[in-house]
Amino acid sequence: MTGAAQPPLLFLDVDGPLIPFGAAQQYPIYETGSPEHRGASSHPLLARINPEHGPRLKALPCELVWATTWMGDANECISPCIGLPQLAVVIWPEPSDVDDHDERNGMHWKTRALVDWAAGRSFAWVDDEITDTDRAWVSAHHPGQALLHRVDARRGLADADYVVLNEWLRGTHGMLAIS
Repeated sequence: MTGAAQPPLLFLDVDGPLIPFGAAQQYPIYETGSPEHRGASSHPLLARINPEHGPRLKALPCELVWATTWMGDANECISPCIGLPQLAVVIWPEPSDVDDHDERNGMHWKTRALVDWAAGRSFAWVDDEITDTDRAWVSAHHPGQALLHRVDARRGLADADYVVLNEWLRGTHGMLAIS
């Protein structure tokens, strides 16, 4: 953007935040997207994605970016189901390029790649696997502001998560926010 500050990025994981899993319960099933994006050829877990996520995510003042192992498939399978446009996609490093030391010390393999992708820009990261090690590393290595927001994979993104994201994205950038 020329002449204006860029909005923060929101790095969005799929499994856990959008597709809940792991609870000892039956998850709600939603009919999402247009008819051509429903049916037997779809991934069986896509029906767990609440279609309300699309409008709620689009309403956030940020640039949405897929930060998921679904990679480009997120644009093909998930965006149409919940009414999102095609989003930028983080391309992950090859497994041989990931620092084993980081993982042994509890840092998520995505952390360095997201900080690199942000290139100093403020960002929020929504994932179900964020740890205190990730928070500490981002705080020490990212010059911009960052919100690392862990979502409970058993329930996925919920109202309280959207409140935290909305408040941070709309102006609580005065200090590094880590939740």
